Amino acid sequence: MKLLQVPTAVLEERIKEELEENPALEYGEDGQEEEFKEPSEDFEAKEGEEDFEPDGSENEYDNIDISEYVSEGDDDIADYRLRDDNYPDPDESRTIPVRVETTFHDHLLDQLGMLSLDDRRARIAEQIIGSIDDDGYLRREVSAIVDDLSFSQNVQTEEEEIRDLIKLIQQFDPPGVCCVDLKECLVLQLKRKSPEDPGVVNATQILDNYFDEFTKKHYEKIQRSLNLTDEDLKEAIGQIIRLNPKPGGNYSVMNKAESYVIPDFFIMNNVGKLELSLNSKNAPDLRISEGYRDMLKEYDRGDKKDKRQKEAVLFIKQKIDAAKWFIDAIKQRQHTLLSTMEAIMNYQYDFFLTGDETTMRPMILKDIADITQLDISTVSRVANSKYVQTEFGTFKLKFFFSESLSTDSGEEVSTREVKKILSDMIEGENKRKPLSDENLTKMLQDKGYNIARRTVAKYREQLNIPVARLRKEL
Repeated sequence: MKLLQVPTAVLEERIKEELEENPALEYGEDGQEEEFKEPSEDFEAKEGEEDFEPDGSENEYDNIDISEYVSEGDDDIADYRLRDDNYPDPDESRTIPVRVETTFHDHLLDQLGMLSLDDRRARIAEQIIGSIDDDGYLRREVSAIVDDLSFSQNVQTEEEEIRDLIKLIQQFDPPGVCCVDLKECLVLQLKRKSPEDPGVVNATQILDNYFDEFTKKHYEKIQRSLNLTDEDLKEAIGQIIRLNPKPGGNYSVMNKAESYVIPDFFIMNNVGKLELSLNSKNAPDLRISEGYRDMLKEYDRGDKKDKRQKEAVLFIKQKIDAAKWFIDAIKQRQHTLLSTMEAIMNYQYDFFLTGDETTMRPMILKDIADITQLDISTVSRVANSKYVQTEFGTFKLKFFFSESLSTDSGEEVSTREVKKILSDMIEGENKRKPLSDENLTKMLQDKGYNIARRTVAKYREQLNIPVARLRKEL
């Protein structure tokens, strides 16, 4: 179960950990092709076994059976390989580009280094920069920064000095950095623009005096209060919406597993027939160490078997059993991934052929669990952590699961289909007069979907679409 949840992006590191802990496990040699073997039948039983530890008594060494490990005609151990036609061969000659990244805070520190500050003020400024979050905001109280400097760096300072350095850092790029809230961030960016531009002047007045009205899109009140024409208001609003509400957003770096989506599956459309393959990173080329087998053979050929030799053999057997179990677990993972994805592909066959969300069928975890004969919790683990790459994009498997909704004709349709139609309606609406939830409900009911207004509101929120008033444009 633990291996099943490991994303493809970090599976290699998990295998590396196992290789470091168990010297009996190793990667196979290049060029050797072996057929894919199903997990052994006693895999489930092995999962609950504990490592064997000798208790020091003599009789535990008397009858050590190593025949299954050293038999000349049995290549099961040496050939414990994971190869199959389902896995495309990795392109060894392909060069994978590595992105060189400069973090947001490094960018600010580079600019700080260009200033002529004494060591003390530089340390204070570094503390302030370190307190800026990834969005570019300084949300930590000035008094707290004073305490941080005092306790962690033994630097005594006053709030006024901190504020002076904050104003200095606010002149750095990107514009709007080191502000305490959105309003200050946007105003600071406007100050970098031409002060003679009427649109900039009006935009600054709106943010300074009517920020709440602007966020709630009460444009009529703003227009009356500032005595602006329709064109003046449109230009001022245009100046504001072109500003960056998260000045640090372009620099922030997520961890590798979050920032790079590595698909676990690939689905190709081969002349109308779907073909499923598993990412080759999920099929590591593992085997039992030949050196460990040779040690057992050497022991088997020897006549004199003292206690130390027998202890060494028990250790070797334990490591080989652990390696075989780990390879079995990897195989079980592959088998579970493939059977689950194949069931999902066949269930949503029309979508994978066309990419049209309206062709998706209602599908819940139990549907796939029944097909694969797997536990619902197992299917859930796969659906919540794995991705599939198609010619229409890369999707998380849970994207394909949805509840059902009935139509006037009694047909069961996927809620994903209803959400797609709802999204298209909102996308095509007149932004000067956005559709209310009541209007959207009526339009869906006219199309034959039995749906309530509160359900429409719930789907709209799940699609991260605001209410009609906040979708209004000039």
